[in-house]
Amino acid sequence: MSSYMPTLKQLQYLAALKEHGHFGRAAEACFVTQSTLSAGIKELESLIGIALVERTRRVVRFTAFGDRIVEKAHRILREAEELAEMAQAAGKPLEGELRMSVIPTIAPFLLPQLLPRVRREKPGLKLYLREETSHAAVESLRHGYVDCVLLALPFACGDVDSELLFQDPLYVAFPKDDPRDPPPFILPETIDETRLLLLEDGHCLKDHALAACNRPELRAEATMMGTSLHTLVQMVDNGLGLTMLPEMAIRNGILLNTDIVARPLKSENAYRDVALVWRKNSPRDKEFRLMAQILRDASKVAAKAAA
Repeated sequence: MSSYMPTLKQLQYLAALKEHGHFGRAAEACFVTQSTLSAGIKELESLIGIALVERTRRVVRFTAFGDRIVEKAHRILREAEELAEMAQAAGKPLEGELRMSVIPTIAPFLLPQLLPRVRREKPGLKLYLREETSHAAVESLRHGYVDCVLLALPFACGDVDSELLFQDPLYVAFPKDDPRDPPPFILPETIDETRLLLLEDGHCLKDHALAACNRPELRAEATMMGTSLHTLVQMVDNGLGLTMLPEMAIRNGILLNTDIVARPLKSENAYRDVALVWRKNSPRDKEFRLMAQILRDASKVAAKAAA
């Protein structure tokens, strides 16, 4: 057996430095001082006998061996967390801490209905939320930074378990009195690709919108510059083009005080599947399925209230 075993704290410091690429931000994420984090990584390097990080004034660069150690550290930290989760899951379900990533095209529209219900039904649950794009959220799940992710499928999530919550239809939104407005719905072939505004890369809604239209030229011609749905709505309201919005955003008032009309998109897959996903074989599987049911019930209540 090796005479030296890295501590979980040292591996946590190293993983945080890799994620944030900055000693100060990594220390904040670990709730320690920068000097404490730096000393912990330095001690790890000294006892291993190999440099893991190249330090300069402007950049933090990991060595090839450092990258290998970080990958291993992520697995070890996930295993350690699962040990704690097993003990927690043996007690009351949905008690203690739960870390959830939520994508920006869902968070502001579903969480207002979700959080009061969670507080009422599970007062012992401490739900920590992290808003991230789909790609970043899946990476956070893979590395163990969060326990589950609320996002829209289809999306490449890797080896995960999931619960479908509901289907969220897609709408085409454009300025009021547009002469090309053909109520009561929009066919994909009638969309002017030169006027289409979509979210930037990293947002799964962009891919869902393009897939629903099944027109390859849209990907080449559409303008992908929106950082949020609210930004896209402002651009459309100022006559800069048209966009696609999920029904949940419209139902929750994203078009209030605008001169924008939204019509349903009519195609075979003109919707996204909103789901809760978590790491496969997680010891908290039953808890996540219970959380999925709470989310599902909250969405039904919200839909009825808006009807």
